[in-house]
Amino acid sequence: MMTPRYLLPFDSRRALHRFTDVLVIGGGLAGLRAANAVASNQSVFVVTKDVLRESNSNYAQGGIAGVLDPADCFDSHVSDTLAAGGNLCEREVVEMVIREGPRRIEELVQWGTQFDSSEGELMLGREGGHSRERIVHARGDATGAEIMRAVIEKTREADHIEIWENAFTVDLLTYEGRCRGAVIVDHHGRTVMVWAKETILCTGGNGQVYRESTNPSVATGDGTSLAYRAGVELRDMEFVQFHPTVLYIAGSSRSLITEAVRGEGAHLVDTNGHRFMPDYDDRAELAPRDVVSQSIIRQMDETKHSNVYLDLSHLNAKEVHKRFPGIADACDKFGLDIAVDRIPVRPGAHYEIGGVTVDRQGRTSMPGLWAAGEVTSSGLHGANRLASNSLLEGLVYGAHAGIAAARAAAEQPSKMEALPISSPVVDRDTKFDVADVRVSLKTLMGRLAGVERTAEGLREASDSIRSFGAYVMTHQFSSVEGWELQNLMLTASCIVESALARTESRGVHFRSDFPIPRDDQWRRHLMIKVDVDGGHPQASDLLKPSEVTEATFSAQDLPGHSNS
Repeated sequence: MMTPRYLLPFDSRRALHRFTDVLVIGGGLAGLRAANAVASNQSVFVVTKDVLRESNSNYAQGGIAGVLDPADCFDSHVSDTLAAGGNLCEREVVEMVIREGPRRIEELVQWGTQFDSSEGELMLGREGGHSRERIVHARGDATGAEIMRAVIEKTREADHIEIWENAFTVDLLTYEGRCRGAVIVDHHGRTVMVWAKETILCTGGNGQVYRESTNPSVATGDGTSLAYRAGVELRDMEFVQFHPTVLYIAGSSRSLITEAVRGEGAHLVDTNGHRFMPDYDDRAELAPRDVVSQSIIRQMDETKHSNVYLDLSHLNAKEVHKRFPGIADACDKFGLDIAVDRIPVRPGAHYEIGGVTVDRQGRTSMPGLWAAGEVTSSGLHGANRLASNSLLEGLVYGAHAGIAAARAAAEQPSKMEALPISSPVVDRDTKFDVADVRVSLKTLMGRLAGVERTAEGLREASDSIRSFGAYVMTHQFSSVEGWELQNLMLTASCIVESALARTESRGVHFRSDFPIPRDDQWRRHLMIKVDVDGGHPQASDLLKPSEVTEATFSAQDLPGHSNS
């Protein structure tokens, strides 16, 4: 399966141009924190494919983990993160993020975020994998929405930050091995070449590659896909975290039921009413997400039932409704009282742990390109993200990437110019139903590359993706729906081939044919990078997953580059 370097045709000699010191692609928490880190005497351009509020950050229910209780300590939070991470976290990164966390949370308070408090003290909750109460939340289960409200207001007040909403970033512009900005289709449908001294990628996740997902519709893997096409290194794409408890009601959106529900004492029961988590783990419902998700899948298989249930009926009804108003409203629409009725749930794709490789400043493998948030693989999460560490990562790395990119931009000449870059028109007559292919792709990923995986299933998924790609990836679309499909297909391929290559189980990556972690061979990262020669795409001659012997790998069935 071959994919073009650029997805749409353009020519810098006959194009609309914009120039900025720093380009931020993505308007979630990481992106806006990065934008606010840039000095006020520098121009910042923030581009988001929908409105600012439509991001994974906005839908975060649980909260932000931080050491805020005098009885808590950094070592405990670090230890919990390392324990959840499947022996693959980078300890220096974990230490850095967690020690910086309280300062970043206090920064949000100064910017106007109203976290839940009692008698002037922040209320702290506990979630799976944490040994103490250290989760700050807002409006019960609407933490992300409250944080984004405050950060958006602050961003809009900054005169040096310009925001483009409803604008789709199709590809990164590269020239002579350096990122120069991006090709963007604005809300008028015009193709604009945005030239930037430095670019920061903060596009979020890729949950929409699966049928069952907590992610909003915008999470289509755009960032990792456009980075891959540009020759930027990706890492650990096989590690997709599934949230254990996604509301599963016919006709409902697949919204998550926050980890905090179990933190407050909810039980998981099967269709027979049996509380099954103690059968699988001594931590029961407070086990890390990978353990809970895998346990639910096994219990569903044992009972031959499509879901399990959350039971809160033994808790104080008044307190339940007060603590989780959003969840109560969502379930009430389907005639469920969360304090009385069992809530049907099953795992759904929630968070991409892998992504664009970055260092502690958010620097990627390509000069001129930085990244922060869910689109990255920073080393914080290892093989399994500890609950409520994601918003923390977005804050810390957003600030680091913004500061570093701004410093790099200030060192460059003030004069900017458009460079001779073009992408030809490709004549493709193939006609097909984009929506139908998207549904088929999402369904096969859930069936064959979900919580449990096998070589047989992954090879079937790989063959199907390659079959789709034969006509989808060579087609030159003129719509967001088409570009999203191509990004989803490229993302799916990276996940599947990486999962095939890692012949062990670790964290969220569970291979039932290789159920045991193999530290002697696999306590390492898997990197994917397409070769780019002089800024021009070259077809890659790649290894098969079975031939992988080094930490850096490329798989034969991953999309390569064509010169079309």
